[in-house]
Amino acid sequence: MHKLDNYILGKWTKGDGDGQLLFNAVTGEPVASASTKGLDFEAILKYARQQGNPALRKMTFQERGRMLRALALYLLERKEKFYAVSALTGATRIDSWIDIEGGIGNLFSNASLRRKLPDETFCLDGDAINLSKQNTFMGHHLLVPKEGVAIHINAYNFPVWGMLEKIAVNLLAGVPAVVKPATVTSFLTEAVVKEIITSGILPEGALQLICGSAGNMLDYVTMQDVVTFTGSAHTGLLLKSHPSILSESVPFNMEADSLNCMVLGEDVEPGQPDWDIFIKEVKKEMTVKAGQKCTAVRRIFVPENKMEDVWQSLRSELSKTLIGNPSNEKVRMGALAGKDQREEVRSQVQKLLSSSEVLFGALDTVNVVDADAEKGAFMSPLLLLNKTPFSSEEPHNVEAFGPVSTIMPYRGIEEAIELSKKGKGSLCSSIVTSSPGMAKQYVLGAASYHGRILVLNQECAKESTGHGSPLPLLVHGGPGRAGGGEEMGGLRGVKHYLQRTAIQGSPTMITAISNVYQPNAKGNTGGIHPFRKYFEELQIGDQIVTDKRKITAADIDRFADLSGDHFYAHIISTDFNNTMFEEQVAHGYFIMSAAAGLFVDSYEKNPVLLNYGIDELRFTKPMYAGNSLYIRFTCKEKTAQELKEPNPEVQMPKGSDIPKGIVKWLVEMFDDTDELVGIATILTMVQMKNKI
Repeated sequence: MHKLDNYILGKWTKGDGDGQLLFNAVTGEPVASASTKGLDFEAILKYARQQGNPALRKMTFQERGRMLRALALYLLERKEKFYAVSALTGATRIDSWIDIEGGIGNLFSNASLRRKLPDETFCLDGDAINLSKQNTFMGHHLLVPKEGVAIHINAYNFPVWGMLEKIAVNLLAGVPAVVKPATVTSFLTEAVVKEIITSGILPEGALQLICGSAGNMLDYVTMQDVVTFTGSAHTGLLLKSHPSILSESVPFNMEADSLNCMVLGEDVEPGQPDWDIFIKEVKKEMTVKAGQKCTAVRRIFVPENKMEDVWQSLRSELSKTLIGNPSNEKVRMGALAGKDQREEVRSQVQKLLSSSEVLFGALDTVNVVDADAEKGAFMSPLLLLNKTPFSSEEPHNVEAFGPVSTIMPYRGIEEAIELSKKGKGSLCSSIVTSSPGMAKQYVLGAASYHGRILVLNQECAKESTGHGSPLPLLVHGGPGRAGGGEEMGGLRGVKHYLQRTAIQGSPTMITAISNVYQPNAKGNTGGIHPFRKYFEELQIGDQIVTDKRKITAADIDRFADLSGDHFYAHIISTDFNNTMFEEQVAHGYFIMSAAAGLFVDSYEKNPVLLNYGIDELRFTKPMYAGNSLYIRFTCKEKTAQELKEPNPEVQMPKGSDIPKGIVKWLVEMFDDTDELVGIATILTMVQMKNKI
């Protein structure tokens, strides 16, 4: 047994005193102790703000993303160390996979978001807003990293995933973190953080770890900090109402345990594939992590006429579940995190039994493999039956945070929707159905009370991540009892750690601030054609205004023949009465093609490698035969690309190892009256002079 270290102020240190004992959930033997007594929490937060925050803020989103990817690869190589420690928490190999590799997967997913962000320390948010008739005054929204620290107070059920899914987001945003895992399983979090610090991948001060009580840390939060909490709604409410959080208006994101539900659609019959999918999904949700998941299914809603068939199927499946020592490969359900957690579950089940009965399992006895049921924190899965869900409040108010679920009847999908809402806000819900109409009715009816809804059936079951799996690119959270917060969600999650500021000024000034060209800003004209410049040489605002090209009826006819687009408006003999056009009109795509002919410098090889695509193409005014077209072509934005890592087993595409970047160009198309007839953003891949 060892005393856990805290990583604070750039060094590992142990708290004073003996600390809290932590136990092996399988054997009941003590494995570590944890203490934060004597730690200076004010200094810890100041260190993060003064050391970690400036270091991260200096990095661009691209650099932070690459940092996350490097960390993910580093941890993945050392995952077996974490699996060995995770077994002490009572987790099976599958349980640990969700926690460990699921957490590392969050690092990879958030690292990939860098491709949607600029190579800057900040980014713009949304679209530009013109605020004047003469196009001299505009507004935009800017996102910059907060100058504080993210304080993560995590739950005991996922000591790795809970940390990594949160720090991945704040680190990408450019904000450091202080992680306070739940003490009971903090020895696993400590093992992972030791590897992170050893790697040297994160800048100093970007991550600190506290194993034990958070003490008076929240007394020292400021308005630039962000606090996140995962755990019970009761504890979350106490933290959320802390005087410092209220007085400083500190953002507080809570993800609380909730009474999630799963619905069997009325269209699903015994023997159908969807029936088997439902039974397996409920069993999985009851037994994975021994039911210790904030997203686990607590309420099961089944059509009244299928209740007995469902519970008979569930009892049969649950009876096949081997419980015991996770080191035994045949074991499918391990122990709860500790005996205190088991006693808490038993206490909650007693409350549920005031209006329900046990269909499967026993509250006080369980058969285990390769373990002692009394020494370890083992518990039987418990399937309860409640026949009166509308008059019984316990199933909708009491959560037993373990392998416990209650099955209840409903009549008609409207009743299922109403019952789902009685949980007063949930992280997630699922409905198993192959009826599009039923799925739509349930989703639209229940969505306001749920953070996520899975529609599960045989079409998606093989690839579905399942009811209880929060995903990095989708939001995780829920209203009401679920905490009212929101985590992950791709770029949505990153924005929680960024300050959104409205900026106003001339287009030229907003361009200078944002390093993204804004329409009507002054361009950099003269000199060589932008297509002759390497990536590093290009400047935002580099611009050309082309000569004019007259559009003829013959042009329109030839494009119609070449493209096969003989829409009536492009045919000269059309009777244009009662149409939107006066005469034969040029194809919008011909105008875009003609625009390329005007702005492309095509006679010699140049650093432009290829056309990468077109975004936001709009045609704003018809072009008729006889009109003339000219283009204003401006360098809008630049993002460097990383060189692909060589893989001897994969044939790399030609040019994949050339140093290059993506350049966005604003293409404004005008007619001879100087009115805008079309606008687009085109992307080109441009060669660099040097490797990045």
